[in-house]
Amino acid sequence: MTQSTPISKTRRKRDMAALQELGAELVALSEEQLAELDLPEFLRDAVLAARRIKGFEARRRQLQYVGKLMRRVDAEPIRARIGAWNAPERATVARFKRAELWRERLLGDESALAALLREHPMADARHLAALVRDARRERQENRPPRACRGLFQALHALLQDGER
Repeated sequence: MTQSTPISKTRRKRDMAALQELGAELVALSEEQLAELDLPEFLRDAVLAARRIKGFEARRRQLQYVGKLMRRVDAEPIRARIGAWNAPERATVARFKRAELWRERLLGDESALAALLREHPMADARHLAALVRDARRERQENRPPRACRGLFQALHALLQDGER
């Protein structure tokens, strides 16, 4: 006979806060996305009511209510669907950050261009070398970052092509 360990009060509060945050995400969804989720009627009505409320405190209480109602439904399918909608946005942000890192690495390290070309053999080496040279000169002369932007755009396009 095994006795299950009781769930701590802190854990229950954390779970309820997560459900309330998920409820707030539901309120922020578009009409089409909300319709696609196939929510129970009681939850859909509460979400739609929260959208209509403009007062801060009244809206906060309604979001708490939505969080309370979320306890009565299986939240994982909802969380997974919202995550799938947000995945392309996260991929774009990650690509943007990788391009920024490569740009800084190329401007600071002489051997970085060779590493980039090893990783992306289809890249135009001459074009990238010219962009790196111009961006370095631009930084040394404290000119506006026109070449730096061009280098970033080329890197962003290269990384986007590499994902396909």
